[in-house]
Amino acid sequence: WSLPNAERYALQYADGRQTYITESVRRPSRRLPGPTGTVLASSPVPFSLQNRGEIKNGSILRLTTSPDQEAERLYSGIQSNNSDVKTDSLKKLASLSQDVTFAQEFINRNGLKQIFYIVEEGNDTGEMLAHTLKAFMELMEHDFVSWETLSAAFIKKIVSYVNMNVVDASVQQLSLSILENMVPTSRLLFELVRKEVTLDRLLTHLQVTNAQLQLKAMALLIALLLAATDAERRDMMDYLREKNIRQFIHKNIIHSSEPLGDEMAHYLYVLQSVSLNLCERRMRTSMDPYSQEQRELLQSLRQTAFESESEASASNFSTERRRSLCAKEFRKLGFMNNSNPAEDLRRAPPGLLALDNMVYFSRHTPNAYSRFVLENSSREDKHECPFARSSIQLTLILCEILHVGEPCSETAQAFYPMFFGQDHFFEELFCICIQLVNKTWKEMRATQEDFDKVLQVVREQITRTLSLKPTSLELFKTRVNALNYSEILKLRQTERLHQEETLAVPVL
Repeated sequence: WSLPNAERYALQYADGRQTYITESVRRPSRRLPGPTGTVLASSPVPFSLQNRGEIKNGSILRLTTSPDQEAERLYSGIQSNNSDVKTDSLKKLASLSQDVTFAQEFINRNGLKQIFYIVEEGNDTGEMLAHTLKAFMELMEHDFVSWETLSAAFIKKIVSYVNMNVVDASVQQLSLSILENMVPTSRLLFELVRKEVTLDRLLTHLQVTNAQLQLKAMALLIALLLAATDAERRDMMDYLREKNIRQFIHKNIIHSSEPLGDEMAHYLYVLQSVSLNLCERRMRTSMDPYSQEQRELLQSLRQTAFESESEASASNFSTERRRSLCAKEFRKLGFMNNSNPAEDLRRAPPGLLALDNMVYFSRHTPNAYSRFVLENSSREDKHECPFARSSIQLTLILCEILHVGEPCSETAQAFYPMFFGQDHFFEELFCICIQLVNKTWKEMRATQEDFDKVLQVVREQITRTLSLKPTSLELFKTRVNALNYSEILKLRQTERLHQEETLAVPVL
């Protein structure tokens, strides 16, 4: 086009993200100075990536100022004493900083140092600050600069915006995002953010009506939970449980009038996963036959079911006779090794988690527990449904279905709304499903030889019902009990016929 000073111009997409069209230009390696002259990145500034060859037919391009000229102009503009010029320059900077080529040029001019100065020394909490923080976030997205080298004064200022009661909502959203990005990068930053931004403060932000502010608060909470040690995570989850966070989420986020976005769905999945993974330690711990506490839990199962009928007579028995009576009662409870039932719980997983579930069932639904045990005690041996053996296998099945002990997916959004309905989700789900085992056992007229077959059907009943995403455990209970053995057989038959039709060779 024979433009004078052609190097001052560049082509840019006219729509979308409006990125610059670039050649593959090699630039000299350079370290990036920090706000006080320190080095922010130890790696050289990368090359500009060529995207000229990616232009598609029909793309609309415009001739505009080159990235280096624009970077120079905005670098001067954000230092202007005229607040209108400064605000406009920061707004433009926030927009252009999405482009990697422009971001390089601006950072190479030590532009971040000026952004730090505006934040650290400024008192504005409105539009100008929002544009500044937005520009900072966009520049940091390119990974040219390490989060670990931000100054203490800058971090302190960002934290203050999160903790302020009266501040522009967009400033708080951006501040929460900045802290969320800082947390995973180093242990020091995690500890700093956790100390300065309390869980109570994040819960306050979760209770606002502004959906974006709520989302960013949830994002920071999840970042803190994922960066914590196991002990810290357990303490944080215990505190959140005390504050009834699950019930709040169930009522005000899941059942909000606003539709649930993909990001929030992912955060709820992670929160569910982190909560369920608190069961992992017990799941992977075998029973210790020498542990007094564990032996007492095991004995409590027997005592709850049989003590009233045997306590008086057993007091007059010899030690050998009492031992024989205990073994008989443990056999009625469905333990395979009735003389030493601790052996049944040596397999991990499900380990002690199975014992915890059995004890929870016996204490929180004693009538259902006694009914299960006594009903099967009166059946013929070959037709009795073994409570303990079923509980151990069911616990393992639930751990597999709910992915207990597995790392969180970075993209998954599949959470169960009913999980947030109450605190003891895993135990309450077990209580429903162990009664389902007994019900299905009777429907199948099963014997001991059919044990694996019954549990396979129960797994199917649970997974099919969970796929319907029931909103409460009560609804889950209703639906899973309605899905009896005959219904499972009908579904299997229908699916088999459908598969055969799909795979059938067409008649020519």
